[in-house]
Amino acid sequence: MKRLFLTLLLGTLLFIWTLEIAPMPVTAANSMPEAQLSEAIDHFLTSLPSDYYAIANTDALKSIVKSDNATLIDVRQPSEYRSGHIPNAINIPLQTLIANLDKIPSDRPVILYCATGYRTAMGVMTLQMLGHTNARAFPPSLQGWKAAGEPLEK
Repeated sequence: MKRLFLTLLLGTLLFIWTLEIAPMPVTAANSMPEAQLSEAIDHFLTSLPSDYYAIANTDALKSIVKSDNATLIDVRQPSEYRSGHIPNAINIPLQTLIANLDKIPSDRPVILYCATGYRTAMGVMTLQMLGHTNARAFPPSLQGWKAAGEPLEK
């Protein structure tokens, strides 16, 4: 749980840092006063649930996928995905998450994972900030899935 919290915190800080070093061109459509941005980030951070949107183990993941018809999203690069992924997962690389929002359902759980949990946390944070309150993380990620002896699909 500490690891996921630190990853979420690091992701948030990296997000804020990215805004500072690579600001987007300012237009009427995308400008946001700094105070408003700070308020939005503060609201997001203070509303994080105690489990940080996490699914703690493989049994819980399999149960949610089966019972709730959850969509499992692998946010690794396509080459990583092709080398083996959790069965029935779709591949939407982290860098293309925003461009693929139309592939992410809003009416059922969405569970993200990567190789170790880092990209997962950034992806869940991004989706949550965009209003996808159905987004959750599988922090054991592929590493934990394999350690539990679960099969991979290619």
